Amino acid sequence: MGADASLGVLYTFRRCPYAIRARMALAAADLEVEVREVSLKNKPDALLQASPKGTVPVLALTSGAVVDESLAVMTWALERRDPHGWLARTQAGCRARIAANDGPFKQALDAYKYPWRNASDPEVAWSEALGYLRPLDEQCQSEPYLGGAEPSLADVAIFPFIRQFAAVDADRFASALPLLDTWLNGWLENATFKRIMAKVPVWAPGDSPRYFSTLFS
Repeated sequence: MGADASLGVLYTFRRCPYAIRARMALAAADLEVEVREVSLKNKPDALLQASPKGTVPVLALTSGAVVDESLAVMTWALERRDPHGWLARTQAGCRARIAANDGPFKQALDAYKYPWRNASDPEVAWSEALGYLRPLDEQCQSEPYLGGAEPSLADVAIFPFIRQFAAVDADRFASALPLLDTWLNGWLENATFKRIMAKVPVWAPGDSPRYFSTLFS
């Protein structure tokens, strides 16, 4: 694939969990887009013109439409091609888990990882996060994935955030949540995840287009 097959431009940031899950879905669906890795400290005007929110991911389609929410990018991609059945296996319970991840867990994650930024107590944040994570650990006692016997949108949408949380203190995480730790390590070894975490040069206006299939081959 290449320029003729490109469906649009993806603004992304390698380590952002929202951008990670969007790239996972685009890779799984094998859809071609131009990739523009951005610096969140120096956001390009093109990103802000596409989406004034200035957050990533943003998918600016060749049709002129803009998809600027990560779950919407995932759904857009997997509605076009879903070879692993991630979207097809997503039930109401999975979506409720994603909503809790993106709401109270994300707040606890930020308070735990960046206490100086949030004027928070990391121990309080840890306890609050465990209220969300323990049921997931218990889920892994009976099923290998958050949605059942096979991975669903919930697994792909949630693991980048738990990856970020676990990385603060990997030993503590593994001790408190051993089954969820095994689940997480499975995703960290996932071939698609390793593919989409390749380092990409920061985009600047005037750069030649860089395409998903080339950067994340």
